Amino acid sequence: MRESERSTPLETKDFIRAAVGFALYLLLGPVLMFLSAGTINWPMAWIYVAMLLAATLGSRLIVLRRNPDTLRERARFRSAEGTKAWDRMLVMIVGLLGPMAIVVVAGLDHRWAWSADVPDAAQVAAALVVAGGYGLSVWAMVENEYFSAVARIQEDRGQEVVTSGPYRIVRHPSYAGSLLASLALPFMLEALWSLIPAGIMAAALAVRTALEDRMLREELEGYQSYAERTRSRLIPGIW
Repeated sequence: MRESERSTPLETKDFIRAAVGFALYLLLGPVLMFLSAGTINWPMAWIYVAMLLAATLGSRLIVLRRNPDTLRERARFRSAEGTKAWDRMLVMIVGLLGPMAIVVVAGLDHRWAWSADVPDAAQVAAALVVAGGYGLSVWAMVENEYFSAVARIQEDRGQEVVTSGPYRIVRHPSYAGSLLASLALPFMLEALWSLIPAGIMAAALAVRTALEDRMLREELEGYQSYAERTRSRLIPGIW
């Protein structure tokens, strides 16, 4: 990318605001989960928190080294030009409200023992699926330097179609990873009632995928031909 197309550095106050917001976002889910559970004596929940922190912090550290402009882009999501109106609610559902609802309901389920027992082997298998989902999302973020927090065409950054890494398999691998993790997490935490908010979040992810895919087909040069080669949007061979 030409230097003139790169994002300008964040102002100090913007950087501080973004860093504080990111830290609060990162801690909010675990805090709400343990508060709703009424206990911190929940080993599988601590494993989940460890995976969440490793994936979130690890991905940012890798991207900081490889594509620091990506982090600048994500930090400006509130003021980014060209954000689609339909994404303002969807990004809140899939990025904040959905994940928070899942862990809060999981915590309440754990506190009051609403769900039937999930075999230990099934919990471990679900944990592996969650880890795989996070890994897929991290891979997508590292591979795609235009990995924005909101749906927009980044003309200011000279956006191009990304076809490498997991984008060879599906057109929206990060959403695929989020879908896997959110639907497996209730089984990992032995909190099956949290499948209700997880299902709502999965539906919102599917809607966002379809709308974003249509936006890219219509507005990003080269995406239509990429979509014809890579047929699946979210689930290989299915959709």
